[in-house]
Amino acid sequence: MSEKVFSIESLSPLEFYGVGDRNLNIIKDLHPKLKIIARGEFLKVIGEPAEVIAFEDFFSLLIIHFDRFGTIGEHEIKQLFAPGGAEAVVKNSSPDVLVHGRNGMVIKARTPNQIKIVESVEKNDMVFAIGPAGTGKTYTAVALAVRALKNREVKRIILTRPAVEAGENLGFLPGDMKEKLDPYMQPLYDALRDMLPPQKLLTYLEDGTIEIAPLAFMRGRTLDNVFAILDEAQNASSSQLKMFLTRMGRSAKFFITGDITQIDLPRHQQSGLTQASRILKDIPGIDFITLDESDVVRHKLVTRIIKAYDGIDNQQESKKLKPESSPES
Repeated sequence: MSEKVFSIESLSPLEFYGVGDRNLNIIKDLHPKLKIIARGEFLKVIGEPAEVIAFEDFFSLLIIHFDRFGTIGEHEIKQLFAPGGAEAVVKNSSPDVLVHGRNGMVIKARTPNQIKIVESVEKNDMVFAIGPAGTGKTYTAVALAVRALKNREVKRIILTRPAVEAGENLGFLPGDMKEKLDPYMQPLYDALRDMLPPQKLLTYLEDGTIEIAPLAFMRGRTLDNVFAILDEAQNASSSQLKMFLTRMGRSAKFFITGDITQIDLPRHQQSGLTQASRILKDIPGIDFITLDESDVVRHKLVTRIIKAYDGIDNQQESKKLKPESSPES
């Protein structure tokens, strides 16, 4: 007799085993010659050596499928158990899907400019995505980063933002430094929660596979084999943005997002993003993608709000450029 223990500690046991152990019972029914014992995050299999080896191959396919698609059910289990199960994993994949999130959520580029972002990241190592709120800049960037991590194209994901107050003051927020900064990083956490099972996300955060930190913490580092995202780059000063961009190491992808209509820097301080869009636009390997209200994937009112504010901004700009009439003599 042979015995082997399998771990699912990076997955959610409830989602993997199914409600009421539905999936686990199907797995047991497909392997009547094996004794299969589930204990939380570990699965013990006892049986003849050949049967255990065959189960190991099958179980590997289950993990790959669950990791890629974020869900598994009776149909998928039986499909993977049948001859050609490995081909089924590839067949079930769709080229336009960036990543399968929790509970099978399909995450893919949904607008022409989001598709341009995906295509640009495949061709360039540094991509800037500039556009208004709600256009999916950050969400698409995080999906691309998670995909790169799952495909083992990078070893880590680094997510960073400038800790710039939007009308509020960090000093008045309760808690230690991490607790003060976490609210600024919340959009990044939200995106990751959609794309990774809770336990796996926690593991990645604890072992440093995924790092979320304020921009100031990037100084002095060299970022090799990472997918690094700088979010809200319009609030990075010129020196801060230069500092971040020059952290780029070997086999790295850098993705920078920002909305130049929502700059929270002091009036006298230039946004590093507006400067970078002028001086870096012609460098090979760096690409700039501009999104607009047609890319908004939030509530339809967001598009109307953006248009309304754009109208006011255009009026104010026209007044600034219009020459004052000379006083009557």
